[in-house]
Amino acid sequence: MADDAAVDLFWLPLGAGGHSVRLNGRVFEAVAARLADRAPCDLYHSALEVRVPEGTYVIEMTPIPRGGGADRGVVVEGAVGSRLAGHLRIFRYEVRRWLGGEIPDVAEAVESPERLTADPEIARRVLDLVPEVPTPVWGRDELRAGEMWNSNSLISWLVVRSGLPLASIRPPVGGRAPGWDSGIAVARRRGQAPPDTRSTGATLSA
Repeated sequence: MADDAAVDLFWLPLGAGGHSVRLNGRVFEAVAARLADRAPCDLYHSALEVRVPEGTYVIEMTPIPRGGGADRGVVVEGAVGSRLAGHLRIFRYEVRRWLGGEIPDVAEAVESPERLTADPEIARRVLDLVPEVPTPVWGRDELRAGEMWNSNSLISWLVVRSGLPLASIRPPVGGRAPGWDSGIAVARRRGQAPPDTRSTGATLSA
């Protein structure tokens, strides 16, 4: 049944619930805007909720907290900033496919949730693809996609690889999602992306 399946996208303000991350994001965006000769934008990171008959999964990239990852549905991990420091927990990230999980600070999400599909086959495909996501260093462009890899790259990679349409996906008005185009570029390499997925270059610009 269609009611048993859904893929919903959430836009969360960068640093929601954490003042230091939000401040760092504002500094980053102020510098980026100055270099690009444009006005600063609000920054967002994205997450997915995928509903299938057995329950609802949260898909998100986050810092690694203390404790084991099995209860959070962790499927892959990667380094933050530098591979040399990646052996330390505070310099690693995790990708979650968490059955029954919650998106932290979801109450602060803006213009969300955005329903991407109610097709059960696509919903299942999104879940199946999570363990295959690339795990380059967070905050760097190791894959030479033209932009840093981060949580938005994870979500856009899944959107493209699962065959969801990109053209209608935009961050909230006045916002920007750094890393989104990186995930698209990597997903489309070597003919990986389904032929009917496409994005307008302006979807994530202010």
